[in-house]
Amino acid sequence: MPPPPAATTSDTPRLAIVACAVMEIEVEHMIRDLPQVVRLVKLPQGLHNEPDVLRQRLQASVDELEAGDICDAIALVYGLCSRGTEGVRTRRLPLVIPRAHDCITLLLGSRQRYADYVANNPGTYWYSPGWNRHHTPPGPQRYEKLRREYVQRFGEDNADYLMEAEQHWFQTYNRAAYVHLSVGATDRDRDDTRRCADWLGWKYDEQAGDPALLRALLAGDWDDERFLVLQPGQTLRMTADERVIDVADASAQRDLHDD
Repeated sequence: MPPPPAATTSDTPRLAIVACAVMEIEVEHMIRDLPQVVRLVKLPQGLHNEPDVLRQRLQASVDELEAGDICDAIALVYGLCSRGTEGVRTRRLPLVIPRAHDCITLLLGSRQRYADYVANNPGTYWYSPGWNRHHTPPGPQRYEKLRREYVQRFGEDNADYLMEAEQHWFQTYNRAAYVHLSVGATDRDRDDTRRCADWLGWKYDEQAGDPALLRALLAGDWDDERFLVLQPGQTLRMTADERVIDVADASAQRDLHDD
């Protein structure tokens, strides 16, 4: 956690941030110049693999921030994230979330750029400074790590079978794309991503991201095109259009709350 920011002026809303650790490098860099950000809560990478767990962890963080009475709004550095953000709500403060499926939109700077890239390169697996730091991505290191775990738990023969299934999953991809906002990007990261791509037989690509979307989220520049601002008691739902998310209707909000 970075040092507490300087005091804000009376007309500047105080903002608390809840972010996935995958985005911590970029977020911590940006909030150094944003004194209105009074708290940063980081949650572990990988919670999107268990959406119910992600939802519980996010809600607990939101509840704790509201109870502390330290901010005027809360922003989530998350997207829809396997629908793990559906159902999260505040009791008395606005809750802001970008209209995004996941963190790649935040790194690329817009959901349209993300959609265009995937449309032109449908077999892309994304790497980033935070992803490489907190996760063992597809490649030789992941293979050896998983195989050791499987051998210890299931024996040699079963480990071989499980690894074949793992490698079959990778065949749906053909490109490793390393995306970054400059901060946190290193030559070692690039080399590691290239090594993974070579080992898997994938193409390697590097995409310079655009910080505008993430900066707007952290600075409180929340236009409706890029962000959803939920009022107390409201939660979000996934949409089937370019908005990605919208306010859930009353019945859906009750169902998500009951879940």
